[in-house]
Amino acid sequence: MIIEENLAQQFTAIVEQAHPQVWKLLRHCYVKVINPYKTRARVPHVPFIGIYCPDRLITAVAAEKNLLREVARFVGLVEVICLNATHLVRDPLSNLKQNHPQLWLELLWISTQLEL
Repeated sequence: MIIEENLAQQFTAIVEQAHPQVWKLLRHCYVKVINPYKTRARVPHVPFIGIYCPDRLITAVAAEKNLLREVARFVGLVEVICLNATHLVRDPLSNLKQNHPQLWLELLWISTQLEL
């Protein structure tokens, strides 16, 4: 878990330093390295960057996906996935709150910040 956290910090630090305009968007998102081996995936995959965005920013962040992929490759990851945090925390069928309460709280926090 520490390795994933370090990779996420490296990723965000590079974006902040090298691409300040994109950082203005990304600082309102939750960036996490997702390791499929730890999610019980049966097909082997390499870890990737998951960017959980508030509803209002997902389109703008997704528009920068090629640049974000370049940064991800620089830190040794191959893909960037943009996920709608607002939809995830409001989905009545989701079990995220029960299974991953800390992640759910982080996503709730970022999804409500721009609404204030």
